[in-house]
Amino acid sequence: MPLHIIRQDITKIKCDAIVNSADPTLLGGGGVDGAIHKVAGSQLLDECKTLGGCKTGEAKITKGYNLPCKYVIHTVGPVWQGGTKGEKLLLEDCFDNSLALAKKNLCQTVAFPLISAGAYGYPKDQALAVAIERIGNFLLDNEMTIYLVVFDKGSFKISKNLVDDVAEYIDDNYLKGRSNQRNRVFLNKNINLQLESEKSYCCSLEEMLKNLDDNFQVTLFKLIDLKGMDDVECYKKANVSKQTWYKILSEKDYKPSKNTVLAFAIALQLSLEQTKQLLKTVGFALSKSNKFDVIIEYFLVNEKYDMFTINETLFHFDQPTLGF
Repeated sequence: MPLHIIRQDITKIKCDAIVNSADPTLLGGGGVDGAIHKVAGSQLLDECKTLGGCKTGEAKITKGYNLPCKYVIHTVGPVWQGGTKGEKLLLEDCFDNSLALAKKNLCQTVAFPLISAGAYGYPKDQALAVAIERIGNFLLDNEMTIYLVVFDKGSFKISKNLVDDVAEYIDDNYLKGRSNQRNRVFLNKNINLQLESEKSYCCSLEEMLKNLDDNFQVTLFKLIDLKGMDDVECYKKANVSKQTWYKILSEKDYKPSKNTVLAFAIALQLSLEQTKQLLKTVGFALSKSNKFDVIIEYFLVNEKYDMFTINETLFHFDQPTLGF
């Protein structure tokens, strides 16, 4: 991990490789293919002429030339014919073969477009689902940062029912204060929740320091053990990079971003109250006046923990995504 969903021109992304949704001749075409050839320059076309074309579902690699990447991985997506001609399997092959080439060439960062979702007519929501599935499966067993690039929000479609549900939840909760004060919830040494009423008391700084709760690192490791997960499984499900994980692992007082804390809460499938307590270990909280927080709260309340679905939804509502 991680997988980033971004809105940008793929020809401007600085990474080890970008994936080109190519014409079978590899000699350039329209859309993303034409844009990549235009920016890369004539040397890319010259190299492509030596490759003998590319079959649907396969992938071939060239240099990046004038592009801000080392390589271009060319793959030919299927033309949509109603979904009955093996289009899904061919599209899966595009991602699998492209990722295999990236791994073989030691790429650490790769950018994908939504393959076949343009002129080839593949339904955008289905193309997105295939992209998320194949990239997600690859990242469970491999270390790589992958960007899924969409040119505009109009090319990015998620379930209308989900969008409507989240939008309604935002309307009901965004910027609305709560009339009652909730009981505070604490994670004990076994991470069992105990409700305890609010207390107001004075004590010296020395007494406060003696009674500090566990920090984020200690609490996170206890939660991982409680959930029966191993470290690698946890940080991959959190869509967090190995570099971020090593900081958490090695720096006792490391303070992660709120985004990272919430990513681990989703990976660990914590309840809303447990998430609040995890956030508290680094001084964060969820706010009704923050649209990002309200969207996260929706998924926690409804016990929906699929990281990619959450990030797709955040992206739809122009919010930062989780992980990294």
